[in-house]
Amino acid sequence: QVQLVESGGGLVQPGGSLRLSCAASGFTFSAYTMYWYRQAPGKERELVASISTGSTTDYADSVKGRFTISRENGRNTVSLQMNPLKAADTGVYYCNIRRGSLDFWGQGTQVTVSS
Repeated sequence: QVQLVESGGGLVQPGGSLRLSCAASGFTFSAYTMYWYRQAPGKERELVASISTGSTTDYADSVKGRFTISRENGRNTVSLQMNPLKAADTGVYYCNIRRGSLDFWGQGTQVTVSS
């Protein structure tokens, strides 16, 4: 079965950095586009970044130039390097894949940006 396990969240000051990781299993990792989403308190979940099977990347306008998504097919992991962080980046960050009409999610990792 598909499993996605996020890690790397925490509390950081504005201007700081974090690196999130997602360990994937239960599917052929290299065959899927991988996504990072986030959900801020009281807001809908939003797409942050994606990386295709060929490592083409795409970003939400709000994070362009600050976040970098990457993947290691040999380790079945996708990462999100985030810096400099802003208070508006606070939220729970989720790893995601889409298989047909189904979405699979991890449990999420909390990122809090506050002084």
